[in-house]
Amino acid sequence: MMTAAREANHDQPIISVRNLHKWYSGVHALKGVSLDFKRNEAVGLVGDNGAGKSTLISILAGLHPKDEGEIYVEGRPAEINRPRDAMNLGIETIYQYNSMVPNMSIARNLFIGREPLKASFMGVGLLDQARMRSESMEAIANVDLHLRSPDALVGELSGGQRQGVAIARAMHFKSKVMILDEPTNHLSVKETNKVIGFVKSLKEQNVTGIFISHNMHHVFACCDRVVAMALGKVVLDKPISETSIEEVHDVL
Repeated sequence: MMTAAREANHDQPIISVRNLHKWYSGVHALKGVSLDFKRNEAVGLVGDNGAGKSTLISILAGLHPKDEGEIYVEGRPAEINRPRDAMNLGIETIYQYNSMVPNMSIARNLFIGREPLKASFMGVGLLDQARMRSESMEAIANVDLHLRSPDALVGELSGGQRQGVAIARAMHFKSKVMILDEPTNHLSVKETNKVIGFVKSLKEQNVTGIFISHNMHHVFACCDRVVAMALGKVVLDKPISETSIEEVHDVL
């Protein structure tokens, strides 16, 4: 049985933002946004271009600093000024055109920036290739992605397979929050269904998912909650079970 303290901690949002503001060259892109992301839920973040959703995600991912407001991660104030800060807090972002290197192998891409070394001196050493190969195959199998070899080049993979490798990378490094930015764009129906399945399975891995999409049907297929933004503000925040695609469209 959970103690009262553990229950309180479990109920605490994994990320809270309070009164966030962001300006770009005089454009007020975020206007006092306050929002909670709960543990182990999938949130669909929707809105037209210029709504502010990409700005919000860029701040959480460490690509751009906030101008005003507060960010809390697991109840503690957090300063996210660069992507490494976000990663250290357990926030991983998977972009529509993700940052994997096409002419590098699956194994190298999965460990990029976190390469294990056999032995090192002052941070310089030989890559532990065997560990990278075995752990990368285990990681992609854990997200039900079956590829023939960890040495295959990422450039040879389909769009859906690349998204699968990116998700496997985030899962392998124990991300607490996974932000997926338009992950189903330009994918086939089969690959889209695979990515939607990935999102739905995140809660089983104790991961909070933030799913950004222009496709409302995809959001309603895999998310627990939908947050709609327009003109830099949150205009709707409801569980999927208590709203409809029509209602979301009406507020946008």
